[in-house]
Amino acid sequence: MMKTPSICSLLFAFLVIFLCSSAVSSDGHDDFLQCMSLQSNNHTSISNIVYTPNNTSYSSILNFSIQNLRFTSETTPKPLVIVTPVHESQIQPVIYCAKENGMQIRVRSGGHDYEGLSYASEVPFVILDLFNLREISVDAENKTAWVQAGSTIGELYYRIAEKSQTLGFPAGVCPTVGTGGHFSGGGYGALLRKYGLAADNIIDARIVDVNGRILDRISMGEDLFWAIRGGGGASFGVILAWKIQLADVPEKVTVFTIDKTLDQNATNIVHRWQYIAHKFDEDLFIRILITRVNSSEDSKRTIQATFQSLFLGGVNRLLPLMQQSFPELGLQREDCTEMSWIESILYFAGFPIESRDVLLNRTQPNVPYFKAKSDYVQKPISKNGLEGIWKLFFEEEAEEAEMILSPYGGRMDEISESAIPFPHRAGNLYKIQHLVYWEEEEVEATQNYINWIRKLYSYMAPYVSRFPRAAYINYRDLDIGVNNNGNTSYAQASIWGIKYFKNNFNRLVHVKTKVDPTNFFRNEQSIPPLNSW
Repeated sequence: MMKTPSICSLLFAFLVIFLCSSAVSSDGHDDFLQCMSLQSNNHTSISNIVYTPNNTSYSSILNFSIQNLRFTSETTPKPLVIVTPVHESQIQPVIYCAKENGMQIRVRSGGHDYEGLSYASEVPFVILDLFNLREISVDAENKTAWVQAGSTIGELYYRIAEKSQTLGFPAGVCPTVGTGGHFSGGGYGALLRKYGLAADNIIDARIVDVNGRILDRISMGEDLFWAIRGGGGASFGVILAWKIQLADVPEKVTVFTIDKTLDQNATNIVHRWQYIAHKFDEDLFIRILITRVNSSEDSKRTIQATFQSLFLGGVNRLLPLMQQSFPELGLQREDCTEMSWIESILYFAGFPIESRDVLLNRTQPNVPYFKAKSDYVQKPISKNGLEGIWKLFFEEEAEEAEMILSPYGGRMDEISESAIPFPHRAGNLYKIQHLVYWEEEEVEATQNYINWIRKLYSYMAPYVSRFPRAAYINYRDLDIGVNNNGNTSYAQASIWGIKYFKNNFNRLVHVKTKVDPTNFFRNEQSIPPLNSW
């Protein structure tokens, strides 16, 4: 029920409407702004967190968290309003007023959504940007932490290391990713073989539901708590914070990076890695990055496989393990470096290990244009199959392309497919992230690069999971299916939903039907309620 307008609220409403140009006002968002003023207790603070296209800070606030230049063009749909709450209570009026005025909400925490769904929409929408909600409270004694959804994983790692050198958390390697989206889609990194996903280690959460209620695990119930840990939180409400179980890490870990080109037997070593990486000791994680490089000898183009490892122990324990399980790589003591776990975070992110403060940066330099896809491999790819990939990487558009192969096994084999919505567990040898980057702004160039990665994806079809060809929701890919702008059918949504969630999709739909039956929280790949068809 709307509050009775006060003099203060009416003055605020006049102020925010005045700040909008007449052209923008014609879009109808002035009603939303007036509603916000009437629904809010502290009108002065609301005026400091609302940005419209006529506000001088609008563009900088919009672009601040965009991590893919594909979605910074003039043709990318822009929000009518951006709201940057500094307190949880400022989120409830946004939900109420968006519902009242027929606007969608897109929630953004770090801006790494691969298809820009957290900050772009073809229908009238408001961005709810959570970057001010980033309080982190670490309880080292009980090995837990509360993390607000606007925090980045870099900030989380930094705060954990402030309290303990022997605690960590199994999340991603890119420090500017927001925890709100990363954890709700699963979230994985170099600790996944030991501790599973970020979402596997969530023990409580706070969410604002479609009715504006702030719920924790007890009040939301186990079904909704299950759904937001890997099912994508944006389908169900606004994630406010996570309570996480921290992971034990040794005082010293060991890292190494070894490059092998085709002349250095890369094909055979990659082929061998597929058979053994998922069987390694769970303390050992070795991923592969496939790129095209210039040969050091004759400057001709070649393919390079970079073997990058985190081992939860010292070099004296690692070397015998590698000699026994992966002698083909030829690891030597001088290839290895012992360091603290927090230093390994910087190492994997490509930063100097002494530059810990860089983890507090919320943006990454030189944001590129890119397109990504994902796959799961359940049987080793033949050498001929690998050579076909190399051939595609020699094409012009693949100059900045990359494939990242992350091994499974260990803890990932032990967790049930239905424990959380993320279903990709036992039976998967490794996950692939396909990436292509470019710098040209032209639409034609963009299409050429996207066509190239689609060709690579098509080539991979015989070598990866089938029925469904699985995908990872945090590597969002609209090529695999989209919802209608309005209500969408279960059958249509299941085209992409089963690829992300397999048999868990049906349970997600039932949770959605219970908590958001009118499908207010929606996007191009959101879980639909049953009644939408």
